Amino acid sequence: MEEVIEGGPWLFQGQPIVLQKWEPGMVLRKLQHTQVPVSIKLCHLPVELWTNEGLSTMASGIGKPLYPDAITRACTRLDFARVCVMLDISLKLPKHIVIKLMWSTSGYLRNVILA
Repeated sequence: MEEVIEGGPWLFQGQPIVLQKWEPGMVLRKLQHTQVPVSIKLCHLPVELWTNEGLSTMASGIGKPLYPDAITRACTRLDFARVCVMLDISLKLPKHIVIKLMWSTSGYLRNVILA
């Protein structure tokens, strides 16, 4: 079941659908059309950012971070990270994020590609 929920995005007859795990007391409601949960793929991510805080910081450049996928949490695939974010669909999605890592006073810049 986790693979299905985290494996999206899913389309049904060409329309996006959102899947959530059922929890006791959950109330069904119509989602607002301005924000949707989206799974983003972060490529070329420096190893220093493979932490909950680092992934959350990177994902917040796109939307409100929700959670990383199971494989990202387990760090069994290190060529990219996948994080679910709440995305404001009225805003333009960037193709990449430029980050500045501070190891010294000069630091250095790194592009993180969104796929």
